[in-house]
Amino acid sequence: MKKRIFAPGCGLMLYKPELADKLHAILNENLGRMDRLDICCHHDPQFTEDTEVINICPGCDKRFRNDYKNSSTISLWEILAESDFFDFPDHNGRRMSILDACPTRDQEQVHQAVRTLLEKMNIEVAEPAHTRTKSTCCGDSFYGAIPVEQLKEQMTKRASEMPAEEVAVYCISCIKSMHIGGKKPQYLIDLLFAVETVPQTYEPDAWHKELDDYIARH
Repeated sequence: MKKRIFAPGCGLMLYKPELADKLHAILNENLGRMDRLDICCHHDPQFTEDTEVINICPGCDKRFRNDYKNSSTISLWEILAESDFFDFPDHNGRRMSILDACPTRDQEQVHQAVRTLLEKMNIEVAEPAHTRTKSTCCGDSFYGAIPVEQLKEQMTKRASEMPAEEVAVYCISCIKSMHIGGKKPQYLIDLLFAVETVPQTYEPDAWHKELDDYIARH
């Protein structure tokens, strides 16, 4: 049996580390004791045995899945979608679009798990035209490649494609992009705990500096 480890990801640790703590406790209680991985996915965790990483961040999933030895991944969304231990809140039929994160484009099981979670929380999904395996970037991936004002135009364009005012996201950078684009992002972890999503640092230069500084320390 593979060793399991929980990786909350840099984004969540910057955003709401207390929710990472809650999730870790829930997983420990229901799936057995596991360590938490605080090493950024940009750095080799140097696993010495086969390890399954339970991840939240789509970028973490892609790197741990493809770049490092003795590493496989499963998303937290898949774990919770199949669980009988999580107490899902009732969001009373709120209507939300969903923005699938770029690194999950080939991960159909993640797309389905996310939608299963939204259904379990009584959220009506209004799919955009480009979704699941055909989803397009929120705009953040263009950071550093084009001027910031053009970047914001990309974010606004992608946000305008969302049929609903509220947009369910499962990537921290997507929170920032949808906010800049004029929509009301709802982060999946926040929805699971029935708390409000707040954009916090969202200007692209400031956000990427905050993220890069955290990555350098971890």
